[in-house]
Amino acid sequence: MEIKKTLWGKSPCGQDIWKYTMINASGAYVELGSVGAAIVGVYVPDKDGKLTNVVLSYPDAAAYFGDGPCAGKCPGRYANRIARGHFTLDGKEYTLPINNAENHLHGGPDGFQNKVWESRIVDDAVEFMYFSEDGEAGYPGNLKVVAHYVWTEANELELSFTAECDAATVVNLTNHVYFNLKGEGSALDHVLKLNASEYLPTHPDLIPVGDSEPVAGTPMDFVNAKPLGRDIKAPFPALEYGKGYDNCFVIDGYVPGQLQLAAELCEETSGRALEVYTTQPGVQVYTGNWLEGCPAGPGGRVWHDYDAVAIECQHYPDSPNHPDYPSTVLRPGEVFAESIIWAFKVK
Repeated sequence: MEIKKTLWGKSPCGQDIWKYTMINASGAYVELGSVGAAIVGVYVPDKDGKLTNVVLSYPDAAAYFGDGPCAGKCPGRYANRIARGHFTLDGKEYTLPINNAENHLHGGPDGFQNKVWESRIVDDAVEFMYFSEDGEAGYPGNLKVVAHYVWTEANELELSFTAECDAATVVNLTNHVYFNLKGEGSALDHVLKLNASEYLPTHPDLIPVGDSEPVAGTPMDFVNAKPLGRDIKAPFPALEYGKGYDNCFVIDGYVPGQLQLAAELCEETSGRALEVYTTQPGVQVYTGNWLEGCPAGPGGRVWHDYDAVAIECQHYPDSPNHPDYPSTVLRPGEVFAESIIWAFKVK
């Protein structure tokens, strides 16, 4: 495995931003950036062997600060939404910044995705570290987060998160990478299959109502593979609230710490396929419903709504306010440890 490190740019406050390129023996490669520990390029072959970047990305490092899509980055301290920016932990209420209607999203406007992480090459891996201070964005406790990336000879990108704290806090980490397996155009022709027979219905502001419900008989059913666009305009509350899919699905057979198949995504013309595995209990599927107006892509490409799909493996939205959901509480002496694997194939 060859790993190259290059200076990519500067942050608004003058920090160096580094780009890492991980190249396997077949020539397929991944690009990572130290803004938000981001995936900024994944170049994998199609059925004819042609390499194409299959993730939403921007050529300019500065474009990754404050971008609406949170493209390829690791949001935190809590990925997804927390209702009204409030939660109670051990009897104390905490208030977080509001940045999504009346709710807190992805750690707020200054979340981990908009920070420059420390970075280094460790053997055949690239590792990013961010230290979040007690009180940052209203969260309690100092928190050290490490994102460890490995790119394999089999074209599998492995991301392992670890986090430790010195006071009880809440943590939910994912990567917000978007995929278009043909490289350009609408992603609504991509065929998705989910290992999820239930999903979390939400209020109109996309905060979960409570209990999960079966997907069977609804447009939320991806147990049997279907194109993303087949039912996306169906008159169904979950789709109307978000202008498309922006919903958390409950992964079948979840066992803490055990890798499970979460999703399979295929695109016929390129022959590319993607399998997504995770140790986390949920997967948020977001069909890029609001990509219009985001920073330009390579070659000045303009991104349009539905041009890419995010498959975000994570804990459930608003878990700190739902004690019956898998816990997102981290306490001193414990280690948050979760993994995601994106396995790229040709069919």
